[in-house]
Amino acid sequence: MDYYNYSDTQYAQALDVRVSQVMKRVYLKMFLALVATALTALYVANTPSIAPTLLSSQTTYFILAIVEIGLVIGISAAINKISSTTATLLFFLFAIVNGFTLSVIFFYYSTAAIAKTFFITAGTFGAMSVYGYFTNRDLTKIGTFLIFALFGIIIASVVNIFAHSKELDWIISFVGVIIFLGLTAWDTQKIKQMAAIAPGDTFGKLATIGALSLYLDFINLFLYLLRFFGNRD
Repeated sequence: MDYYNYSDTQYAQALDVRVSQVMKRVYLKMFLALVATALTALYVANTPSIAPTLLSSQTTYFILAIVEIGLVIGISAAINKISSTTATLLFFLFAIVNGFTLSVIFFYYSTAAIAKTFFITAGTFGAMSVYGYFTNRDLTKIGTFLIFALFGIIIASVVNIFAHSKELDWIISFVGVIIFLGLTAWDTQKIKQMAAIAPGDTFGKLATIGALSLYLDFINLFLYLLRFFGNRD
C-alpha cells in the first residue's frame, strides 16, 4: 500500500512540475508580447511621421486590423503544422502590429489614465487567472456561454456604430469587462488541462497558443476598463 501511495504522490508531483513549466512559459511569452505592444504603441504615438497617418487614414487602420485577424487565425489554425519558433515569431509579430493599432489611445486618453488602467487590468487579470488555475470547478459551460456573449457584444458594438448610443456603449463596456474576466479564468484552466496531457515536445507550441489566448484576454479587458477609468485629454 505504501508503494502505491508513494507512486501516486510522485505522479502528482511530476504532473505539477509539467504544468508549472508550461504555465511559466505561457506567462513569460505573454509578458514579453505585452512589452512589445507597449513599446511599439509608445514609439508610434511619439513619431510624427507615423501617428498622423494612422489617425487620418481609415484604410491604413483597416489593413492593420485585417493583418491582426489574419495572424490570430493563422497561428491558431497552423499551430500543429509550423515549428515552435515560427509560431513564437508570428505571435510577436502580431503583438507589434497590435501596438500600431493601439497607439491611437495615447491621443484620446492621458498617459496617467492609461498607466492607471493598465495596473488595474493587471491586478484583475492576475486574480482571475489565479482563480482559473487553482479552482476545481469545471468552467467549460461558463466559457461556452461567455463565447456566445462575446458574439453578442460584437453585434451590439456594430449596431452602436450607427445608433451612437452612449447608454448602449456603457452597457457594452460593462458586459465586455465581465466577459473577459470570465474568459481569463476559463482560458487559464484550459491551458492547465492541456499542459497536463500534452507531449513534452509540444510545450513550446502550447505555451505560444496559450500566451496568445491570455494576451487577447488582457488587451480586451484593458480596452474595456479604459472606457471607465480613462480620462480624456
